[in-house]
Amino acid sequence: MKVVEVKKRIGIVIPCFNESENIPKLLERCKIAVLRADCEFLLVDNGSTDATWELFNSFGHIPGIEFLKLEKNQGYGGGILAGLKELDNQFIGWTHADLQTDPVDIQNIEINQANEQQFMKGSRRHRKINDQVFTLGMALLMTILFSTRLSDINAQPTIMSKRLFESWESPPADFSLDLYAYVVAKRNSAIISRFPVDFSTRLAGISKWNEGILSRFRMIWRTIKFAIKLKRELKR
Repeated sequence: MKVVEVKKRIGIVIPCFNESENIPKLLERCKIAVLRADCEFLLVDNGSTDATWELFNSFGHIPGIEFLKLEKNQGYGGGILAGLKELDNQFIGWTHADLQTDPVDIQNIEINQANEQQFMKGSRRHRKINDQVFTLGMALLMTILFSTRLSDINAQPTIMSKRLFESWESPPADFSLDLYAYVVAKRNSAIISRFPVDFSTRLAGISKWNEGILSRFRMIWRTIKFAIKLKRELKR
């Protein structure tokens, strides 16, 4: 399906990799969000091997919702980047397909019309204690490394002005994309704001990275390596 020119103020990419069990409910929530907020969605089939793309096609045309198919999985960040490049909204961003964060929460965003350098991010509520500890630890580590306050780095949605996105130089194609976007926004002195989102358990399917303590440690290690590399690049 070809992505058509968009006119809504906010365009949101939702990368989907083998999320067929979540698609019907996800589309239902996206349709409600389109009615309540000045936004629209681009759902990206990121090389799924299940019935994700077939489900997209079965729903036909839905106002405010478009679909994009990638033949091969591009990684978490790669799928998002492919979608962001297709958007022509004033503000663009992404959220997850697992419905742990409700797309309808986008209605809570407050946009400062006077500034073109804006970065907006959800602030997750009602999370498990162990998840909060993990998030706090990563935030503290990255805050020390970059000498600037970074909190709840992987919270969704993530939304920014198109102009801020156009300043990106070499964004990563993995889960480090959330950190990259946050750090670049700080470096560009963007106006950063947070808005509340309710965080729940995954509706269906399995996480693509959180498969236990070992997978978390692997992600931590990859993120640390990327963060060190990014800090070096920003000093040049």
